Amino acid sequence: MNDSPKHTNRLINASSPYLLQHAHNPVDWWEWCDEAFEKARREDKLVLVSIGYSACHWCHVMERECFEKEDTAAIMNEHFVCIKIDREERPDIDQIYMDAVQLLTGSGGWPLNCFVLPDGRPIHGGTYFPKHQWEQTLVGLSSFYLQKKEEALTYATNLTGGIRKLNLIEKPLTENEISFQQVTSIVNHWSESFDREWGGFNWAPKFPMPANLQFFLHYGMYQNESQLLEHVNTTLTRMANGGLFDQLQGGFARYSTDVFWKAPHFEKMLYDNGQLLSLYANAYLQFKNPLYKRVMEKTHQFIIQELTSKEGLFYSALDADSEGVEGKYYVWEYDEVQQLLGDDAALFCLYYSITENANWEEGNILYKSLDDEELIRLTGKTIEQIQLIIQSCESKLLTERSKRIKPGLDDKIITSWNALLIKGYADAYLATGNNDYLKMATTAADALWELQFNASTLNRIYKNGKSSITGFSEDYAALCEALLSVYEASGEEKYAHQANQLMQVAIEKFYGEEKKLFYFTDKNSERLIAEKYDVSDDVIPSSNSLFAKVLIKLGYLFDNSTYHQMVDDMLNVVSPKIEKYPTMYGNWLQVVLWKQKGFYQLVYSKKLNEDLQAVYYPNLMRCNMTAETTLPLLKEKAMNGNVFYLCKDKVCNLPEVAIDKVLHTIEADYK
Repeated sequence: MNDSPKHTNRLINASSPYLLQHAHNPVDWWEWCDEAFEKARREDKLVLVSIGYSACHWCHVMERECFEKEDTAAIMNEHFVCIKIDREERPDIDQIYMDAVQLLTGSGGWPLNCFVLPDGRPIHGGTYFPKHQWEQTLVGLSSFYLQKKEEALTYATNLTGGIRKLNLIEKPLTENEISFQQVTSIVNHWSESFDREWGGFNWAPKFPMPANLQFFLHYGMYQNESQLLEHVNTTLTRMANGGLFDQLQGGFARYSTDVFWKAPHFEKMLYDNGQLLSLYANAYLQFKNPLYKRVMEKTHQFIIQELTSKEGLFYSALDADSEGVEGKYYVWEYDEVQQLLGDDAALFCLYYSITENANWEEGNILYKSLDDEELIRLTGKTIEQIQLIIQSCESKLLTERSKRIKPGLDDKIITSWNALLIKGYADAYLATGNNDYLKMATTAADALWELQFNASTLNRIYKNGKSSITGFSEDYAALCEALLSVYEASGEEKYAHQANQLMQVAIEKFYGEEKKLFYFTDKNSERLIAEKYDVSDDVIPSSNSLFAKVLIKLGYLFDNSTYHQMVDDMLNVVSPKIEKYPTMYGNWLQVVLWKQKGFYQLVYSKKLNEDLQAVYYPNLMRCNMTAETTLPLLKEKAMNGNVFYLCKDKVCNLPEVAIDKVLHTIEADYK
């Protein structure tokens, strides 16, 4: 038997796991390159730009239904130059053509399929297409382009103009500063859409949106808003008990398809888990909920077991599918659980909502729907007894699950996503004192610095020992923030200096003096059909809002007033958008709170003690002072034993030896 594939295309030479998934399609795929567009110009063909990612369920479906079919591929190859793109490698291209499809259809998502002229301007697009509809689109669009060329060119001109208008940043004629009263109004309006019972907002699907929840936590603490804090607590508790969280191994799926956080879209993304590790760490310090500590511990185990590379860096994602079925790896049959757990099966099924007829279309998802008091009442056992039995059962099921065919792993290492997890580990260490978390953070930060940064350029992708693809502003901003978080957690000044060095490179490469914002792509890189400023906070915060936070912290550490002026300018430009679309500016709203309420720097001359470690203040930066300190904020301060200096904005109090008095001063800012 000959097991060699029937078809092999250019993607066989790609490093991206997503592109390699398509390397044996009969489609004559190209990677994004000048040669592909030159071929389109020479042959007068439209270009298909098809974008997805390795963990995308509907990308796999469309591949099976369309791209693996020889008859469909023949139409594509005859009439189009076909380009495949991994959106995680090239978010710059993805953003532009996502804008096009959203303008065309009113919605977006992946797979993203956009048809463009040989000069890159789009004329048509969509997301998932069934085979028959896809073939009709291919034939009709090719005919339209060849027979009505002028009309096609006009349409492309108008659509490209719409994309550029969509990304237009207007510099305000007057200064715009959002007041605290406006923030309060924004929160009050936002809260009208809260799902008070299940957390999140009152619609489905539900995405965690960590930046928004961090803002709610931040604002709720400032104002002692019990209802807002309760909403955060409810959301995080429901998420942690739901099917969104892998109850056996840990780690969060990308989103919930229902309002109950029960049935997830099963792909597990590094960027979600990194940010949620930070969020649960901060929330643990505020609410002291032991469930949140369990979430951190299980997420850590998931990262260690599934996503950690030999360099101490982190892979990108686990697929939603295994054996071609979404969620198959994670769900259970009732009889299977009975056989595996014996006498403990009844309790386990009660605890995790397992039913004989299955609680989901493909089987039983493990999710906790009863609170502890109800479990105690129904079982007659103490919660400690229940938890011991559940832990034993979880171990048995996890062992059994490990025998199944695992979802596919995307083993490319993305700088910005790694940075989000590094920050998560730094925050988890500050919340718990667990040195394993600090070790994970420092090891990964050191590896990124060594492997991805060469003093003048930060790269985005690392895979199989090779660093590639020039970094985007997202990579610089996220790594800057991560390095500062590791500095706070470890007290090692090298991380603060690295963050400042990287910030200076980022300003040179990305900062636009006219708009007072950072471009998404390097100013000297390949020009696409529209310039993109990344300003709105989505599932991942925008690079500009991340930079704003970093500039505030670095401005104080390095006594750099230019950095603070840059933040003022950035807020002036973005404030009208924040007021108009607050739900997409959660990270920016945290910056607004820092500016409105002030930002503390706590300088201390001894290793973090438990009193200092077990508190969370969203507007506080910890700064460890040593005799060898070289940071401007620290080096003029005298070290007299265990002493604390509390600075707010650009004013420092006299040294204090009692941490309680220092913390009392901070708490006075909170209602």
